Amino acid sequence: MKQRLGRSARSWLRAAGCTAGVVALVVVSSGCTASGTAISTPYVTTRTQLEAGPTYEVKAGAVSGLGTVLVDGQGLTLYLFANDQRGLPSRCYAICAVQWPPVLLPPGVTAPVAGPGIRSSLLGTVPRSDGSIQLTYHGWPLYRWPLDRAPGMATGQGIANAGGRWYVLTVAGDPILAA
Repeated sequence: MKQRLGRSARSWLRAAGCTAGVVALVVVSSGCTASGTAISTPYVTTRTQLEAGPTYEVKAGAVSGLGTVLVDGQGLTLYLFANDQRGLPSRCYAICAVQWPPVLLPPGVTAPVAGPGIRSSLLGTVPRSDGSIQLTYHGWPLYRWPLDRAPGMATGQGIANAGGRWYVLTVAGDPILAA
């Protein structure tokens, strides 16, 4: 057979054989059942364990590399939008508010909850143009970053996104500008 096949055909067959070997190794190591159903996945399928508090609670939480910062009742890091002005309503609307959801009071709730480590005198609210009420701290409207999925994460710290920069806040209500 070697005499009938040219050099490029032999190279192609060798490559195909190697590829088949790799595919077989992946299938065997992935833990398939006899029916071919995969029993393992490269994706995380367990839910992150969030804290039990309400999303409209603001409290102090630890983030590695940043220290003690503002988090919500579930332990997720809160941010300010550098384009906002302290003491004024949010400037983050439309796609900005989709990418950086504002921290809102749910319907029927009249005030945010000041959790452990928070000065309640710095916690407040501000109306949004859609009629919802956004939480503020030291006058800064507060937001979440959807890529922070567990307590202790601050993947939005210092990034430029949605037309401005985003920073976590200290419990004194000041932005942490360093990453």
